[in-house]
Amino acid sequence: PDLGRRFAERKRCADPECSMLMCRGKAMRDFKGPDCRFVNFKKGEAVYVYYKLIGKSTELWAGSVGSDFGYFPKDLLEINHNYSNEELELPTDVSILFFF
Repeated sequence: PDLGRRFAERKRCADPECSMLMCRGKAMRDFKGPDCRFVNFKKGEAVYVYYKLIGKSTELWAGSVGSDFGYFPKDLLEINHNYSNEELELPTDVSILFFF
């Protein structure tokens, strides 16, 4: 299906609004995203995960670094704390976590 600007049709979240943190990790290397939908970070920075895309783009998670929010490749994160073991599967259009 045509997802438009969405990377996947479904995501996993800790709560129905995808507002609770799932986990925290440390960036294993620098990352600069290809566009404004991605969050940039430096090696060693703390990255907070709010949801994980599933389906077509399982390699992308969404989270924050400081006050910036966006997508990033999950393989660049070393998880060091889980906030929730519960994962709900939801459509990606259920919540919008973009800050302007």
